[in-house]
Amino acid sequence: MSSVAESLHDEHHAHHAPSGLKRWIFTTNHKDIGSLYLWFSFAMFLIGGAMAMVIRAELFQPGLQLVEPNFFNQMTTVHGLIMVFGAVMPAFTGLANWLIPMMIGAPDMALPRMNNWSFWILPFAFSMLLFSLFTEGGGPNFGWTFYAPLSTTYSPESTALFVFAVHIMGISSIMGAINVIVTIVNMRAPGMTWMKLPLFVWTWLITAFLLIAVMPVLAGAVTMVLTDKYFGTSFFDAAGGGDPVMFQHIFWFFGHPEVYIMILPAFGVVSSIIPAFSRKPLFGYASMVYATASIAVLSFLVWAHHMFTTGMPLFGELFFMYCTMLIAVPTGVKVFNWVATMWRGALTFEVPMLFSIAFVILFTIGGFSGLMLAITPVDFQYHDTYFVVAHFHYVLVTGAVFSIMAAAYYWLPKWTGHMYDEGLGKAHFWCSLISVNVLFFPMHFLGLAGMPRRIPDYALQFADINQIVSIGGFAFGLSQLIFLYLVIKCVKGGEKAPAKVWEGAEGLEWTIPSPAPYHTFTTPPEIK
Repeated sequence: MSSVAESLHDEHHAHHAPSGLKRWIFTTNHKDIGSLYLWFSFAMFLIGGAMAMVIRAELFQPGLQLVEPNFFNQMTTVHGLIMVFGAVMPAFTGLANWLIPMMIGAPDMALPRMNNWSFWILPFAFSMLLFSLFTEGGGPNFGWTFYAPLSTTYSPESTALFVFAVHIMGISSIMGAINVIVTIVNMRAPGMTWMKLPLFVWTWLITAFLLIAVMPVLAGAVTMVLTDKYFGTSFFDAAGGGDPVMFQHIFWFFGHPEVYIMILPAFGVVSSIIPAFSRKPLFGYASMVYATASIAVLSFLVWAHHMFTTGMPLFGELFFMYCTMLIAVPTGVKVFNWVATMWRGALTFEVPMLFSIAFVILFTIGGFSGLMLAITPVDFQYHDTYFVVAHFHYVLVTGAVFSIMAAAYYWLPKWTGHMYDEGLGKAHFWCSLISVNVLFFPMHFLGLAGMPRRIPDYALQFADINQIVSIGGFAFGLSQLIFLYLVIKCVKGGEKAPAKVWEGAEGLEWTIPSPAPYHTFTTPPEIK
């Protein structure tokens, strides 16, 4: 960042800065709020991961060993909800808070008090969700997609807490999205035209529009669940003239754009990191922007590919199959551009670059298995098996989570003023990479062989592979403790980070002028 903009930041936040706890509670500083979001999401990541450990421990052997089937269902439900709404989304919101003002040369986010509020309602929402596990009938046990009638007719009394928690998460997301849009549209530095925005800013702008479009749909779905369960309505009850399949249409109209909400900012992160360590500008900047926008538009036309087995008309199946396959095209453009950026670049392999390359390769595997699921007659075989679990975990763990880790390593020196321990970072990367593939890759074979998901017991022929998967799961969980230690160590101190952290990595200077600020927050030359 230029010294002028840096001093603007400091001036902006120097007035009336309270100390200690008060500073964190009442802060309107985008950097503080970004840090709060990131720490919160990391705590949720560890809690959600602990639930995944319960699931994998139960599935280590066939038969019912450790937990009751009802508690197993609660773990699968709350694990999914926490990872999606508590870990991935707040982490990207934290990155947006930290980076967007700096990348566009703004002194802060446009609506700082709303920013504070959008964070502080989250801990209450997730406390409510977690405490519902300790209520009399137990917590939500109907899967993170909470299909009716499981979430209406057959759900525990704690469903009201679950619905309220989801509403609060949605409010937080909408406030965060409004803030991002207003900041990017109104607060860019003079000369920062649309096609000079860093890709991370573009992906977040498009994500914010998606959030505003689909979060009210989720609110409608959970409200109908609430009234069906407690107020005698029959939106999803066939006996009263409702339709349980309508729930799936409403939910997935939210749910499919939602998965792109979780991956588009990841594309932005990787598009910032790969050029820096390839020492080349990003290949095909404009095509990346258009690809991101077209993914966002297409994401509204594919929701029923989650519902091929509900008996929709053939025309519907064909429409959703073709639309789903079409969305692979802009995604493929992105993968091509990342590879082309690295092609003949002066590559070095620091930890952020390692995570980014792993992201490109493993996310592509997740994309290919998604393409398989898009083919309707094939999906009849794969639907609700572990193949689907393997697919979306490749997209969300080696996709979204790996990109968040890449971002953390890339910007930690900027955030803390200290360099992290490169050796520990590489240990974390290799442990995570190997264990995550031991965890999720064999699940493809379980699914192809017909093992159903969300079931605490299974047939004997799946025992060996499940054992391997569970060992991978425990290894991946333990690997994240290295990351926790590394971040705390970096925050507390260490080698002082230079002003331009990644310039001259491994003795190479990145001297090619770039159209957008990729690796250090310097204002582009033409607008200084």
